[in-house]
Amino acid sequence: MRDIIMVPGIGGSGEAHWQSRWEAADPRMRRFSPSNWDRPDLEDWIAALDRAAGQSENEPLLVAHSLSCLLVAHWARRAAHRVSGALLVAPPDPRSPAFPPEAAGFADPPVTALPFLSLVIASSDDPFGSLDYARTKADAWGSEFMGIGARGHINEKSGFGEWPEGRAALAAFEARLR
Repeated sequence: MRDIIMVPGIGGSGEAHWQSRWEAADPRMRRFSPSNWDRPDLEDWIAALDRAAGQSENEPLLVAHSLSCLLVAHWARRAAHRVSGALLVAPPDPRSPAFPPEAAGFADPPVTALPFLSLVIASSDDPFGSLDYARTKADAWGSEFMGIGARGHINEKSGFGEWPEGRAALAAFEARLR
């Protein structure tokens, strides 16, 4: 049984967020734990993600949202532990006016292929990053790409609760990792 590590963005994905709901419903899922969810520090978040990956008996699957999509790209270059793959949902564009200034250290993620399978899921009207940006990152990271139409930032504010389509995408992606 593969572990799944939830990797939320700024704020840590509250109780109504699909990441929290999935985590509450599936004992295989656990959350990585940086020192501060509201004041993200790249080095701290990289260390926290590496600790979480190292706590798994097998190569876990990452499920990242928003800022943590950029985190995964930064982390992959210097990870001490391996993962089997990553689902990267709603990557934000650091050049976007909506990008939080406290996350400036996450800008300029590597543009090299990730050393594991990955799938980028993006919305065509995400205020934090355009569909073109997400597609460009997917291409650079060697990721598969899935556009899901006009769905905002793919979070609770966009009307996402359980997000069953996302769970289905995760299950299909995980099945290819076996």
